[in-house]
Amino acid sequence: MKKDISNLFISKEADILTAMKIMDEQRKKLLIVGENNKYYGLLSIGDIQRAMIRDNKLSNSIESIMRTDYVVATPTVTESEIKELMLQLRAEFMPVVDENKEVISVFFWEDFFGDIVQAPLFKFNIPVVIMAGGFGSRMRPLTYVLPKPLIPINDKTFLEEIFERFYKHGCDRFYLSVNYKADLIKYYLKEQNLPYYIDYFIEDKPLGTAGSLSLLKEKINETFFVSNCDILIEQDYSEVLKYHRDNKNDITVISALKNYHIPYGTIETGENGKLIKLVEKPDMTFQINSGMYILEPHLLTEIPEGDFFHITHLIEQTKDKGGKVGVFPVSEKSWKDIGQWDEYLKNINA
Repeated sequence: MKKDISNLFISKEADILTAMKIMDEQRKKLLIVGENNKYYGLLSIGDIQRAMIRDNKLSNSIESIMRTDYVVATPTVTESEIKELMLQLRAEFMPVVDENKEVISVFFWEDFFGDIVQAPLFKFNIPVVIMAGGFGSRMRPLTYVLPKPLIPINDKTFLEEIFERFYKHGCDRFYLSVNYKADLIKYYLKEQNLPYYIDYFIEDKPLGTAGSLSLLKEKINETFFVSNCDILIEQDYSEVLKYHRDNKNDITVISALKNYHIPYGTIETGENGKLIKLVEKPDMTFQINSGMYILEPHLLTEIPEGDFFHITHLIEQTKDKGGKVGVFPVSEKSWKDIGQWDEYLKNINA
């Protein structure tokens, strides 16, 4: 049965935000640029991320950010050759385009490789710090019994889901900041016999999202990831690490787009109440802090010991001292905040 590929097409005049929304809706990170089965080019989430990092606006057309060097198949290429090409390029799908620039078929990753997940750009093994010491107040009353890191999602706990995602990239060293129900977290993880090195550092009192990192000064001396224990990021983490290293950042913040629909007309006024602009039911899009970061180890010595100190304080402090703070964006649905009930219920067994 021939697959409907019409939902993979986007016009070259469409803007970047529209492209990201379609990718989220279709759960794809690649789109065909063209109309009525005519091929103009390809657009990947990587193209969009690089454009946003270069400060392109979400309202810019995708034609302005497209690359021209994407590889597509021709009708003379065999399926085995297409399979090999897709594996080499880590391509989500491969269009077959004829001499008239007509897309005559599309081969998808799953057609050849089934449920096998694409390998990351490269493997790496650096420390991962998971902030698991909170009280989980947004998930009460469940967290009166279970600490938030042990809440189940699918057939795992929050913590195990995060462990597994990093492990697929090569990471097997985890440092857990714990406080609330710490003994229960330690007991559970010990019983699982997981193939990781897990070290715990305990907050005697709440120290904020960065304050407890000061306890790692003697333990971590290389670049490391930090993640909240209740967020999931659908992204090749090696691409984020490459961005961090290439730009020599002290801190890289992973941001996520968040779109809000205002169900009212908005008004902008000037002096003496003069109407400047009236916009009917606008959509507003922001980049929000996802709760995942990459940090350089020297920052651990710059966190005050024993004081309440958020990671946003560390980011501002680093900027004020002339350090480099970069932002790597992901799409709205590539970020899941599973630490609040509505999002948890959406994603459980999804």
